[in-house]
Amino acid sequence: MSTLPATAEVSPLRSAGAEGLSASRAAGFAALIAILGLSTIFSTVGALWTLWTIDPLKSIGMFIPLVSFVLVLRAWRSLGWEMEGSWWGLVILVVTAAVVHIRDQAILVFVFSPKWSIYIPPHSLVAFAYGAGVVLLFGGTRLFRAALFPLILLWFVNPIPHIFNVLVDLPLQRASAHVARAFAIALGQPLSPDQLRLMFTPEFGMFIAPGCNGIRGAVTMGFIALIAGYVYRFRWYAHVAVVAGAVLLGYVFNFARLCILVLYYLVALHFHSLQSKAEMGDYVIGACLFLVGTMLLFDVVRRLSESPGQIKPPALSSVSSAGTVRGTSFYPRFAGMLVLTLFSCYGVARAYVQTHSGAAAAQRKIDDSAPGQFPERIGSYTLARSWNENLFAGPLIYHWAEYAPADGGAHVSVGVSPVMGSHDTLICHSARGEDPIWRDQLTLPTAGGAIGFSGSFFNDGATQYLEATTLCNGGSCGEYSSDRTHFGFVYSKPSSQSLLLQDAQRPIPVLLKVETIDTTLPTELARQQMTTALRSFLAFADLGGLTKPYRQ
Repeated sequence: MSTLPATAEVSPLRSAGAEGLSASRAAGFAALIAILGLSTIFSTVGALWTLWTIDPLKSIGMFIPLVSFVLVLRAWRSLGWEMEGSWWGLVILVVTAAVVHIRDQAILVFVFSPKWSIYIPPHSLVAFAYGAGVVLLFGGTRLFRAALFPLILLWFVNPIPHIFNVLVDLPLQRASAHVARAFAIALGQPLSPDQLRLMFTPEFGMFIAPGCNGIRGAVTMGFIALIAGYVYRFRWYAHVAVVAGAVLLGYVFNFARLCILVLYYLVALHFHSLQSKAEMGDYVIGACLFLVGTMLLFDVVRRLSESPGQIKPPALSSVSSAGTVRGTSFYPRFAGMLVLTLFSCYGVARAYVQTHSGAAAAQRKIDDSAPGQFPERIGSYTLARSWNENLFAGPLIYHWAEYAPADGGAHVSVGVSPVMGSHDTLICHSARGEDPIWRDQLTLPTAGGAIGFSGSFFNDGATQYLEATTLCNGGSCGEYSSDRTHFGFVYSKPSSQSLLLQDAQRPIPVLLKVETIDTTLPTELARQQMTTALRSFLAFADLGGLTKPYRQ
Protein backbone atom coordinates (compact mmCIF):
# COMPACT_ATOMS: atom_id res chain seq x y z
CA MET A 1 0.00 0.00 0.00
CA SER A 2 1.44 3.36 -1.00
CA THR A 3 1.55 6.29 1.38
CA LEU A 4 1.22 9.97 0.68
CA PRO A 5 4.34 12.10 0.98
CA ALA A 6 4.65 14.02 4.20
CA THR A 7 4.22 17.28 2.31
CA ALA A 8 0.75 16.22 1.19
CA GLU A 9 -0.64 16.41 4.73
CA VAL A 10 -1.07 20.16 4.93
CA SER A 11 -2.79 21.86 7.84
CA PRO A 12 -5.42 24.52 7.21
CA LEU A 13 -2.96 27.17 8.36
CA ARG A 14 -0.43 26.08 5.78
CA SER A 15 -3.07 25.62 3.08
CA ALA A 16 -4.26 29.18 3.40
CA GLY A 17 -0.72 30.39 3.68
CA ALA A 18 0.17 28.72 0.39
CA GLU A 19 -2.46 30.91 -1.21
CA GLY A 20 -0.71 34.03 0.06
CA LEU A 21 -2.46 34.66 3.38
CA SER A 22 -2.18 32.67 6.60
CA ALA A 23 -5.42 31.64 8.26
CA SER A 24 -4.57 33.47 11.47
CA ARG A 25 -3.89 36.66 9.54
CA ALA A 26 -7.11 36.24 7.58
CA ALA A 27 -8.95 35.84 10.88
CA GLY A 28 -7.33 39.07 12.06
CA PHE A 29 -8.59 40.91 8.98
CA ALA A 30 -12.04 39.39 9.51
CA ALA A 31 -12.06 40.57 13.14
CA LEU A 32 -11.03 44.07 12.07
CA ILE A 33 -13.73 44.36 9.42
CA ALA A 34 -16.25 43.01 11.93
CA ILE A 35 -15.43 45.90 14.28
CA LEU A 36 -15.63 48.47 11.47
CA GLY A 37 -18.85 46.84 10.28
CA LEU A 38 -20.60 48.02 13.44
CA SER A 39 -21.30 51.13 11.37
CA THR A 40 -24.08 49.10 9.69
CA ILE A 41 -25.96 49.15 13.01
CA PHE A 42 -24.58 52.48 14.20
CA SER A 43 -27.85 53.72 15.68
CA THR A 44 -28.11 50.57 17.82
CA VAL A 45 -24.52 50.99 18.99
CA GLY A 46 -25.22 54.62 19.91
CA ALA A 47 -28.44 53.73 21.74
CA LEU A 48 -26.69 50.99 23.71
CA TRP A 49 -23.80 53.27 24.62
CA THR A 50 -26.26 55.88 25.90
CA LEU A 51 -28.06 53.18 27.87
CA TRP A 52 -24.83 51.91 29.46
CA THR A 53 -23.48 55.34 30.38
CA ILE A 54 -26.73 56.84 31.70
CA ASP A 55 -28.24 53.89 33.58
CA PRO A 56 -25.80 52.51 36.20
CA LEU A 57 -27.98 49.44 36.59
CA LYS A 58 -27.29 48.46 32.97
CA SER A 59 -23.66 49.56 32.77
CA ILE A 60 -22.45 45.95 33.04
CA GLY A 61 -23.83 45.49 29.51
CA MET A 62 -20.89 47.39 27.98
CA PHE A 63 -18.58 44.46 28.80
CA ILE A 64 -20.78 41.87 27.09
CA PRO A 65 -19.74 42.59 23.44
CA LEU A 66 -16.05 42.57 24.41
CA VAL A 67 -16.34 39.25 26.28
CA SER A 68 -18.37 37.74 23.44
CA PHE A 69 -15.76 38.89 20.90
CA VAL A 70 -12.91 37.32 22.87
CA LEU A 71 -14.81 34.04 23.35
CA VAL A 72 -15.63 33.83 19.63
CA LEU A 73 -11.93 34.25 18.78
CA ARG A 74 -11.13 31.58 21.38
CA ALA A 75 -13.54 29.14 19.74
CA TRP A 76 -12.22 30.03 16.28
CA ARG A 77 -8.65 29.36 17.32
CA SER A 78 -9.69 25.91 18.61
CA LEU A 79 -10.88 25.16 15.06
CA GLY A 80 -7.56 26.19 13.54
CA TRP A 81 -8.95 29.49 12.17
CA GLU A 82 -10.75 27.58 9.45
CA MET A 83 -12.33 29.75 6.74
CA GLU A 84 -15.33 27.66 5.70
CA GLY A 85 -17.58 30.73 5.60
CA SER A 86 -21.07 31.00 4.12
CA TRP A 87 -22.61 33.75 2.03
CA TRP A 88 -25.72 33.43 4.18
CA GLY A 89 -23.81 35.44 6.77
CA LEU A 90 -23.71 38.42 4.42
CA VAL A 91 -27.44 38.02 3.77
CA ILE A 92 -28.09 38.20 7.53
CA LEU A 93 -25.89 41.30 7.84
CA VAL A 94 -27.64 43.10 4.96
CA VAL A 95 -31.09 42.25 6.35
CA THR A 96 -30.04 43.39 9.84
CA ALA A 97 -28.72 46.70 8.50
CA ALA A 98 -31.92 47.25 6.50
CA VAL A 99 -34.18 46.47 9.47
CA VAL A 100 -32.22 48.87 11.70
CA HIS A 101 -32.53 51.56 9.01
CA ILE A 102 -36.30 51.03 8.87
CA ARG A 103 -36.53 51.15 12.66
CA ASP A 104 -34.69 54.48 12.66
CA GLN A 105 -37.34 55.93 10.34
CA ALA A 106 -40.43 54.41 11.91
CA ILE A 107 -42.03 53.07 15.08
CA LEU A 108 -42.96 49.46 15.71
CA VAL A 109 -43.76 48.65 19.32
CA PHE A 110 -45.25 45.48 20.80
CA VAL A 111 -47.53 46.47 23.70
CA PHE A 112 -47.98 43.51 26.04
CA SER A 113 -49.33 45.56 28.94
CA PRO A 114 -49.22 49.18 30.10
CA LYS A 115 -45.95 48.39 31.90
CA TRP A 116 -44.37 46.21 29.22
CA SER A 117 -43.65 47.45 25.71
CA ILE A 118 -40.85 46.31 23.38
CA TYR A 119 -39.41 48.16 20.42
CA ILE A 120 -38.97 45.97 17.33
CA PRO A 121 -36.30 44.92 16.68
CA PRO A 122 -34.88 45.13 20.23
CA HIS A 123 -31.21 46.00 20.56
CA SER A 124 -30.43 42.52 21.87
CA LEU A 125 -31.77 40.90 18.70
CA VAL A 126 -29.79 43.30 16.50
CA ALA A 127 -26.58 42.51 18.40
CA PHE A 128 -27.17 38.76 18.13
CA ALA A 129 -28.04 38.94 14.42
CA TYR A 130 -24.92 41.00 13.66
CA GLY A 131 -22.64 38.61 15.58
CA ALA A 132 -24.23 35.55 13.98
CA GLY A 133 -23.91 37.07 10.50
CA VAL A 134 -20.21 37.83 10.91
CA VAL A 135 -19.47 34.37 12.34
CA LEU A 136 -21.31 32.61 9.50
CA LEU A 137 -19.72 34.82 6.84
CA PHE A 138 -16.14 34.08 7.82
CA GLY A 139 -16.16 30.94 9.96
CA GLY A 140 -19.14 29.00 8.68
CA THR A 141 -21.52 26.67 10.45
CA ARG A 142 -18.82 24.84 12.47
CA LEU A 143 -17.70 28.08 14.05
CA PHE A 144 -21.32 29.10 14.58
CA ARG A 145 -21.97 25.92 16.57
CA ALA A 146 -18.71 26.27 18.50
CA ALA A 147 -19.40 29.94 19.30
CA LEU A 148 -23.09 29.59 20.09
CA PHE A 149 -22.66 30.56 23.76
CA PRO A 150 -20.74 33.81 23.02
CA LEU A 151 -23.38 34.70 20.43
CA ILE A 152 -26.26 34.06 22.83
CA LEU A 153 -24.36 36.17 25.36
CA LEU A 154 -24.96 39.14 23.04
CA TRP A 155 -28.64 38.99 24.03
CA PHE A 156 -27.54 40.50 27.34
CA VAL A 157 -26.21 43.78 25.92
CA ASN A 158 -29.32 45.12 27.69
CA PRO A 159 -28.77 43.06 30.85
CA ILE A 160 -31.90 44.18 32.70
CA PRO A 161 -35.03 44.81 30.58
CA HIS A 162 -37.51 47.45 31.69
CA ILE A 163 -40.11 44.87 32.74
CA PHE A 164 -37.52 43.46 35.17
CA ASN A 165 -37.13 46.93 36.69
CA VAL A 166 -40.87 47.20 37.21
CA LEU A 167 -41.56 43.72 38.60
CA VAL A 168 -38.30 42.94 40.46
CA ASP A 169 -36.20 46.05 41.00
CA LEU A 170 -38.69 48.13 43.02
CA PRO A 171 -39.83 45.24 45.29
CA LEU A 172 -36.18 44.49 46.06
CA GLN A 173 -35.65 48.15 46.92
CA ARG A 174 -38.34 47.90 49.56
CA ALA A 175 -36.92 44.59 50.84
CA SER A 176 -33.44 46.13 51.20
CA ALA A 177 -34.86 49.10 53.06
CA HIS A 178 -36.77 46.77 55.38
CA VAL A 179 -33.59 44.80 56.22
CA ALA A 180 -31.56 47.95 56.92
CA ARG A 181 -34.40 49.45 59.01
CA ALA A 182 -34.87 46.25 61.02
CA PHE A 183 -31.14 46.08 61.73
CA ALA A 184 -31.01 49.71 62.88
CA ILE A 185 -34.07 49.26 65.14
CA ALA A 186 -32.57 46.07 66.57
CA LEU A 187 -29.57 48.16 67.61
CA GLY A 188 -31.92 50.54 69.44
CA GLN A 189 -31.71 53.39 66.93
CA PRO A 190 -34.97 55.41 66.51
CA LEU A 191 -35.77 56.22 62.88
CA SER A 192 -38.14 58.39 60.87
CA PRO A 193 -41.41 56.81 59.64
CA ASP A 194 -40.40 56.98 55.94
CA GLN A 195 -39.87 53.37 54.87
CA LEU A 196 -37.16 54.21 52.31
CA ARG A 197 -35.29 56.81 54.41
CA LEU A 198 -33.34 55.97 57.54
CA MET A 199 -32.90 59.34 59.30
CA PHE A 200 -30.62 59.03 62.34
CA THR A 201 -31.00 62.77 62.99
CA PRO A 202 -33.20 65.33 61.19
CA GLU A 203 -30.24 66.24 58.96
CA PHE A 204 -28.24 63.00 58.78
CA GLY A 205 -29.56 59.80 57.24
CA MET A 206 -29.55 57.42 54.30
CA PHE A 207 -31.98 56.86 51.45
CA ILE A 208 -32.41 53.31 50.14
CA ALA A 209 -32.38 54.08 46.42
CA PRO A 210 -33.05 51.47 43.71
CA GLY A 211 -29.29 51.12 43.25
CA CYS A 212 -29.04 49.90 46.86
CA ASN A 213 -31.13 46.77 46.30
CA GLY A 214 -28.25 44.55 45.20
CA ILE A 215 -29.27 43.99 41.59
CA ARG A 216 -26.05 45.39 40.14
CA GLY A 217 -23.88 43.18 42.32
CA ALA A 218 -26.07 40.13 41.79
CA VAL A 219 -26.17 40.56 38.00
CA THR A 220 -22.41 41.09 37.85
CA MET A 221 -21.72 38.00 39.96
CA GLY A 222 -24.18 36.03 37.82
CA PHE A 223 -22.42 37.00 34.58
CA ILE A 224 -19.01 36.14 36.06
CA ALA A 225 -20.30 32.69 37.06
CA LEU A 226 -22.02 32.19 33.70
CA ILE A 227 -18.86 32.95 31.71
CA ALA A 228 -16.58 31.02 34.07
CA GLY A 229 -18.82 27.95 33.81
CA TYR A 230 -18.61 28.10 30.01
CA VAL A 231 -14.82 28.53 29.98
CA TYR A 232 -14.26 25.62 32.40
CA ARG A 233 -16.89 23.48 30.65
CA PHE A 234 -19.07 22.77 33.68
CA ARG A 235 -21.86 20.26 33.27
CA TRP A 236 -25.26 21.88 33.04
CA TYR A 237 -26.31 21.17 36.61
CA ALA A 238 -23.03 22.47 38.03
CA HIS A 239 -23.30 25.51 35.75
CA VAL A 240 -26.83 26.31 36.92
CA ALA A 241 -25.89 25.82 40.57
CA VAL A 242 -22.86 28.13 40.30
CA VAL A 243 -24.84 30.91 38.55
CA ALA A 244 -27.73 30.69 41.04
CA GLY A 245 -25.29 30.65 43.97
CA ALA A 246 -23.44 33.68 42.57
CA VAL A 247 -26.66 35.70 42.22
CA LEU A 248 -27.71 34.75 45.74
CA LEU A 249 -24.24 35.64 47.02
CA GLY A 250 -24.57 39.09 45.44
CA TYR A 251 -27.83 39.73 47.28
CA VAL A 252 -26.53 38.40 50.60
CA PHE A 253 -23.46 40.61 50.44
CA ASN A 254 -25.64 43.60 49.56
CA PHE A 255 -27.69 43.06 52.72
CA ALA A 256 -24.39 42.80 54.61
CA ARG A 257 -23.31 46.09 53.01
CA LEU A 258 -26.47 47.83 54.19
CA CYS A 259 -26.03 46.53 57.74
CA ILE A 260 -22.36 47.59 57.83
CA LEU A 261 -23.42 50.99 56.48
CA VAL A 262 -25.91 51.30 59.33
CA LEU A 263 -23.02 50.67 61.74
CA TYR A 264 -21.01 53.35 59.92
CA TYR A 265 -23.84 55.86 60.41
CA LEU A 266 -24.10 55.00 64.10
CA VAL A 267 -20.36 55.62 64.51
CA ALA A 268 -20.63 58.84 62.48
CA LEU A 269 -23.19 60.15 64.98
CA HIS A 270 -20.31 60.47 67.45
CA PHE A 271 -17.63 61.52 64.94
CA HIS A 272 -19.05 64.38 62.91
CA SER A 273 -16.13 64.40 60.46
CA LEU A 274 -17.33 61.03 59.12
CA GLN A 275 -20.79 62.34 58.23
CA SER A 276 -19.58 64.20 55.16
CA LYS A 277 -17.79 61.05 53.96
CA ALA A 278 -20.78 58.69 54.20
CA GLU A 279 -21.16 58.32 50.42
CA MET A 280 -17.50 57.44 49.98
CA GLY A 281 -17.77 55.06 52.91
CA ASP A 282 -20.63 53.30 51.12
CA TYR A 283 -18.45 52.89 48.01
CA VAL A 284 -15.53 51.51 50.02
CA ILE A 285 -17.71 49.07 51.95
CA GLY A 286 -19.40 47.87 48.76
CA ALA A 287 -16.10 47.47 46.89
CA CYS A 288 -14.52 45.46 49.69
CA LEU A 289 -17.51 43.15 50.01
CA PHE A 290 -17.68 42.67 46.23
CA LEU A 291 -13.98 41.75 46.20
CA VAL A 292 -14.53 39.19 48.95
CA GLY A 293 -17.57 37.78 47.14
CA THR A 294 -15.64 37.50 43.86
CA MET A 295 -12.79 35.69 45.61
CA LEU A 296 -15.26 33.23 47.13
CA LEU A 297 -16.89 32.68 43.74
CA PHE A 298 -13.58 31.98 42.01
CA ASP A 299 -12.58 29.63 44.80
CA VAL A 300 -15.75 27.62 44.12
CA VAL A 301 -15.06 27.72 40.38
CA ARG A 302 -11.49 26.50 40.94
CA ARG A 303 -12.64 23.60 43.12
CA LEU A 304 -15.28 22.54 40.59
CA SER A 305 -12.79 22.77 37.73
CA GLU A 306 -10.59 20.27 39.58
CA SER A 307 -13.48 17.80 39.98
CA PRO A 308 -13.63 15.52 36.90
CA GLY A 309 -17.27 14.66 37.55
CA GLN A 310 -18.32 18.31 37.16
CA ILE A 311 -16.50 18.91 33.85
CA LYS A 312 -17.87 17.92 30.45
CA PRO A 313 -15.55 15.76 28.32
CA PRO A 314 -13.70 17.67 25.59
CA ALA A 315 -15.56 18.00 22.31
CA LEU A 316 -14.30 15.70 19.57
CA SER A 317 -13.44 18.03 16.72
CA SER A 318 -11.08 17.13 13.96
CA VAL A 319 -9.05 19.77 12.19
CA SER A 320 -10.19 20.30 8.63
CA SER A 321 -8.13 18.66 5.95
CA ALA A 322 -6.41 20.69 3.30
CA GLY A 323 -8.99 19.70 0.73
CA THR A 324 -11.90 21.24 2.68
CA VAL A 325 -10.24 24.60 3.25
CA ARG A 326 -10.98 27.01 0.43
CA GLY A 327 -8.76 29.94 1.21
CA THR A 328 -9.56 31.78 -2.04
CA SER A 329 -13.25 32.07 -1.05
CA PHE A 330 -12.22 34.34 1.82
CA TYR A 331 -11.39 37.24 -0.49
CA PRO A 332 -14.82 37.69 -2.16
CA ARG A 333 -16.57 37.33 1.22
CA PHE A 334 -14.19 39.87 2.75
CA ALA A 335 -14.82 42.18 -0.23
CA GLY A 336 -18.60 41.84 0.23
CA MET A 337 -18.34 42.77 3.89
CA LEU A 338 -16.01 45.64 3.02
CA VAL A 339 -18.48 47.08 0.49
CA LEU A 340 -21.32 46.92 3.04
CA THR A 341 -19.10 48.56 5.67
CA LEU A 342 -17.90 51.36 3.38
CA PHE A 343 -21.48 52.07 2.31
CA SER A 344 -22.65 52.39 5.90
CA CYS A 345 -19.52 54.32 6.96
CA TYR A 346 -20.27 56.88 4.25
CA GLY A 347 -23.72 57.50 5.68
CA VAL A 348 -22.42 57.70 9.26
CA ALA A 349 -19.59 60.06 8.30
CA ARG A 350 -21.90 62.29 6.30
CA ALA A 351 -24.40 62.51 9.15
CA TYR A 352 -21.57 63.30 11.57
CA VAL A 353 -20.23 66.08 9.37
CA GLN A 354 -23.69 67.59 8.92
CA THR A 355 -24.42 67.40 12.64
CA HIS A 356 -21.09 68.84 13.77
CA SER A 357 -20.56 71.44 11.04
CA GLY A 358 -20.26 75.02 12.26
CA ALA A 359 -23.68 76.20 11.09
CA ALA A 360 -25.48 73.06 12.24
CA ALA A 361 -23.75 73.07 15.63
CA ALA A 362 -24.61 76.74 16.15
CA GLN A 363 -28.22 76.13 15.11
CA ARG A 364 -28.45 73.15 17.47
CA LYS A 365 -27.10 75.26 20.33
CA ILE A 366 -29.73 77.87 19.61
CA ASP A 367 -32.46 75.24 19.42
CA ASP A 368 -31.46 73.82 22.80
CA SER A 369 -31.66 77.17 24.54
CA ALA A 370 -34.51 78.90 22.65
CA PRO A 371 -38.17 77.96 22.18
CA GLY A 372 -39.18 76.16 19.02
CA GLN A 373 -40.55 77.73 15.88
CA PHE A 374 -44.33 77.88 16.21
CA PRO A 375 -46.84 80.15 14.42
CA GLU A 376 -48.61 82.83 16.42
CA ARG A 377 -52.02 81.61 15.28
CA ILE A 378 -53.43 78.26 14.17
CA GLY A 379 -57.01 78.82 13.05
CA SER A 380 -58.89 80.36 15.98
CA TYR A 381 -56.17 79.31 18.43
CA THR A 382 -53.56 81.81 19.63
CA LEU A 383 -50.09 81.01 20.96
CA ALA A 384 -50.25 81.51 24.73
CA ARG A 385 -46.72 80.45 25.71
CA SER A 386 -43.80 78.30 24.56
CA TRP A 387 -41.03 76.49 26.43
CA ASN A 388 -38.47 73.71 26.18
CA GLU A 389 -38.49 70.40 28.01
CA ASN A 390 -35.03 69.12 28.83
CA LEU A 391 -33.80 65.96 30.48
CA PHE A 392 -32.47 67.06 33.90
CA ALA A 393 -31.36 70.40 32.45
CA GLY A 394 -29.43 68.46 29.78
CA PRO A 395 -30.44 67.28 26.30
CA LEU A 396 -33.50 68.80 24.71
CA ILE A 397 -36.53 66.50 24.62
CA TYR A 398 -39.41 68.65 23.32
CA HIS A 399 -40.11 72.14 22.04
CA TRP A 400 -43.54 72.96 23.49
CA ALA A 401 -46.21 75.48 22.55
CA GLU A 402 -49.57 76.02 24.26
CA TYR A 403 -52.48 77.36 22.19
CA ALA A 404 -55.63 78.98 23.63
CA PRO A 405 -58.93 79.01 21.69
CA ALA A 406 -60.83 82.22 21.09
CA ASP A 407 -63.92 80.90 22.87
CA GLY A 408 -62.01 80.25 26.11
CA GLY A 409 -62.22 76.46 25.88
CA ALA A 410 -59.56 73.85 26.64
CA HIS A 411 -55.98 74.73 25.76
CA VAL A 412 -54.01 72.44 23.44
CA SER A 413 -50.27 71.89 23.86
CA VAL A 414 -48.05 70.78 20.98
CA GLY A 415 -44.66 69.16 21.55
CA VAL A 416 -42.11 68.66 18.75
CA SER A 417 -38.95 66.65 19.42
CA PRO A 418 -36.07 67.50 17.07
CA VAL A 419 -33.55 65.03 18.57
CA MET A 420 -35.24 61.87 19.83
CA GLY A 421 -36.05 60.16 16.54
CA SER A 422 -38.74 57.46 16.48
CA HIS A 423 -40.25 57.25 19.94
CA ASP A 424 -43.45 56.19 21.67
CA THR A 425 -44.44 58.06 24.82
CA LEU A 426 -45.95 54.93 26.40
CA ILE A 427 -42.40 53.81 27.20
CA CYS A 428 -41.75 57.02 29.15
CA HIS A 429 -45.05 56.81 31.01
CA SER A 430 -44.47 53.19 32.02
CA ALA A 431 -40.97 54.12 33.22
CA ARG A 432 -42.59 56.66 35.55
CA GLY A 433 -45.20 54.15 36.69
CA GLU A 434 -48.07 55.91 34.86
CA ASP A 435 -50.58 53.57 33.24
CA PRO A 436 -53.16 54.79 30.72
CA ILE A 437 -56.83 54.39 31.57
CA TRP A 438 -57.62 54.22 27.85
CA ARG A 439 -55.50 53.69 24.76
CA ASP A 440 -56.67 53.40 21.16
CA GLN A 441 -56.23 54.61 17.61
CA LEU A 442 -57.31 58.15 16.69
CA THR A 443 -57.65 59.30 13.08
CA LEU A 444 -58.19 63.06 12.96
CA PRO A 445 -58.47 65.51 10.04
CA THR A 446 -55.76 68.19 9.79
CA ALA A 447 -54.96 70.99 7.37
CA GLY A 448 -52.58 68.58 5.61
CA GLY A 449 -55.04 65.67 5.47
CA ALA A 450 -56.20 62.96 7.88
CA ILE A 451 -53.45 61.68 10.22
CA GLY A 452 -53.33 58.62 12.43
CA PHE A 453 -52.53 59.18 16.10
CA SER A 454 -51.89 56.82 18.98
CA GLY A 455 -54.16 58.13 21.74
CA SER A 456 -53.82 57.62 25.51
CA PHE A 457 -55.86 58.97 28.42
CA PHE A 458 -54.43 59.41 31.93
CA ASN A 459 -55.60 60.48 35.39
CA ASP A 460 -52.76 61.18 37.86
CA GLY A 461 -55.05 62.33 40.67
CA ALA A 462 -54.38 66.02 40.05
CA THR A 463 -55.28 66.26 36.35
CA GLN A 464 -56.95 64.27 33.62
CA TYR A 465 -55.27 64.53 30.23
CA LEU A 466 -55.43 63.13 26.72
CA GLU A 467 -52.24 62.56 24.71
CA ALA A 468 -52.06 61.92 20.97
CA THR A 469 -48.71 61.00 19.43
CA THR A 470 -47.64 60.68 15.83
CA LEU A 471 -44.45 60.62 13.77
CA CYS A 472 -43.72 62.95 10.85
CA ASN A 473 -41.15 61.82 8.29
CA GLY A 474 -40.46 63.34 4.90
CA GLY A 475 -43.63 65.44 4.95
CA SER A 476 -46.00 62.58 5.84
CA CYS A 477 -47.28 61.92 9.34
CA GLY A 478 -48.91 58.96 11.01
CA GLU A 479 -48.80 56.60 13.97
CA TYR A 480 -51.18 53.73 14.45
CA SER A 481 -52.38 51.49 17.27
CA SER A 482 -53.83 48.08 16.52
CA ASP A 483 -56.92 46.77 18.27
CA ARG A 484 -55.69 44.81 21.23
CA THR A 485 -57.06 42.34 23.75
CA HIS A 486 -53.99 41.00 25.50
CA PHE A 487 -51.33 42.73 23.36
CA GLY A 488 -51.13 45.01 20.35
CA PHE A 489 -48.93 47.17 18.14
CA VAL A 490 -48.02 50.81 17.88
CA TYR A 491 -46.49 51.59 14.50
CA SER A 492 -45.89 54.26 11.88
CA LYS A 493 -45.64 54.15 8.10
CA PRO A 494 -42.43 55.81 6.85
CA SER A 495 -42.38 57.32 3.38
CA SER A 496 -40.67 55.47 0.55
CA GLN A 497 -38.15 58.33 0.25
CA SER A 498 -36.96 57.90 3.82
CA LEU A 499 -36.53 54.16 3.31
CA LEU A 500 -34.70 54.27 -0.04
CA LEU A 501 -32.35 57.18 0.63
CA GLN A 502 -29.39 56.56 2.90
CA ASP A 503 -29.35 60.21 3.99
CA ALA A 504 -33.02 60.23 4.98
CA GLN A 505 -34.74 63.09 6.73
CA ARG A 506 -34.99 62.85 10.49
CA PRO A 507 -38.28 61.37 11.80
CA ILE A 508 -39.88 63.90 14.16
CA PRO A 509 -42.16 62.77 17.02
CA VAL A 510 -45.11 65.05 17.70
CA LEU A 511 -47.07 64.97 20.96
CA LEU A 512 -50.38 66.81 21.47
CA LYS A 513 -51.88 67.16 24.93
CA VAL A 514 -55.22 68.41 26.30
CA GLU A 515 -55.81 68.41 30.05
CA THR A 516 -58.22 69.46 32.79
CA ILE A 517 -57.84 69.85 36.55
CA ASP A 518 -61.42 68.64 37.08
CA THR A 519 -60.68 65.08 38.23
CA THR A 520 -64.33 64.55 39.26
CA LEU A 521 -65.46 64.64 35.64
CA PRO A 522 -66.37 61.10 34.45
CA THR A 523 -63.55 59.55 32.50
CA GLU A 524 -65.51 58.86 29.33
CA LEU A 525 -67.04 62.35 29.26
CA ALA A 526 -63.66 64.01 29.89
CA ARG A 527 -62.06 61.99 27.11
CA GLN A 528 -64.83 62.90 24.64
CA GLN A 529 -64.54 66.61 25.45
CA MET A 530 -60.76 66.57 25.06
CA THR A 531 -60.98 64.65 21.78
CA THR A 532 -63.40 67.30 20.48
CA ALA A 533 -61.00 70.09 21.49
CA LEU A 534 -58.11 68.27 19.81
CA ARG A 535 -60.14 67.74 16.65
CA SER A 536 -61.03 71.45 16.54
CA PHE A 537 -57.37 72.46 16.87
CA LEU A 538 -56.01 69.98 14.32
CA ALA A 539 -58.54 71.05 11.67
CA PHE A 540 -56.32 74.10 11.06
CA ALA A 541 -52.91 72.64 11.94
CA ASP A 542 -50.31 71.49 9.41
CA LEU A 543 -48.04 69.13 11.36
CA GLY A 544 -45.82 68.54 8.34
CA GLY A 545 -45.09 72.26 8.20
CA LEU A 546 -44.48 72.44 11.97
CA THR A 547 -41.83 69.70 11.83
CA LYS A 548 -40.14 70.76 8.58
CA PRO A 549 -37.44 72.97 10.22
CA TYR A 550 -36.19 70.02 12.31
CA ARG A 551 -35.97 67.21 9.75
CA GLN A 552 -32.39 67.66 8.58
